[in-house]
Amino acid sequence: MPISDYYRELRSQIGTSLLMMPSVAAVIRNDAHEILFVRKSGEQLWGLPAGAVEPGETPSRAVRREVFEETGLMVTPLRVSGVFGGAKYAYEYSNGDRVEYSVTVFECTIVKGTPRNMDGECEELRFFSEEELPQIAIPYPPELFRRPSGEAQPAIFE
Repeated sequence: MPISDYYRELRSQIGTSLLMMPSVAAVIRNDAHEILFVRKSGEQLWGLPAGAVEPGETPSRAVRREVFEETGLMVTPLRVSGVFGGAKYAYEYSNGDRVEYSVTVFECTIVKGTPRNMDGECEELRFFSEEELPQIAIPYPPELFRRPSGEAQPAIFE
């Protein structure tokens, strides 16, 4: 779903002004350990399956919902990979809406499904290897995409 009723109402009051937005994103790997990225309609850059946390929604529920809405995949969050925010995570959409994300990124595992465009928001869905990541819209640190070794990998905080 491109924008919820809650955020649509906020936008009707503030226009394109900056909106602080709690959000979630998912690092999802296939059996070949490649990472799923999505490219939204009208956008050049790629991103992780992601979206806003709705009122009353937990972050883990939000990531499961957002991933399903964008990709058709049912996932289970395994761990928090990182938490990111600040001016570096500001973004302006093609319609002029400005946001600054506070993003909780989850490492997720696929429970079932095949990646497909569910809500018309994504133009392309594709798995990329760690060595050949696409150019992404949100400047996540490269170590976020490195596959955890046998040891527990600490979360990244920015």
